Amino acid sequence: MPTLAVYGAAALAEIGGCFAFWAWARAGRATWWLVPGVASLCLFAWLLTLSEADHAGRGYAAYGGIYIGAALAWLWAVEGVRPDRWDMIGLGLCLVGAAVILWGPRG
Repeated sequence: MPTLAVYGAAALAEIGGCFAFWAWARAGRATWWLVPGVASLCLFAWLLTLSEADHAGRGYAAYGGIYIGAALAWLWAVEGVRPDRWDMIGLGLCLVGAAVILWGPRG
């Protein structure tokens, strides 16, 4: 599975799992919301092991840019709040940083 697809799937799993905890703790949802939340977070952790990165820390750092993009997409699609220009500028900076970390030449 290509790295960007792994990171995209991991981001959805992480955000979904964290949202389940948010819904339980902050929005008063039923305790059973924690079950799919934990499963989703376990899926997230497993998916990150499929990254092509040579080292875990570098893989996690590069994943951060993709996570931020997915979080802003979640903000818009699920929470109904459209990201503003500052959100998008920040996302662009993060994606550039993630690309440098993941694909930068190593000597």
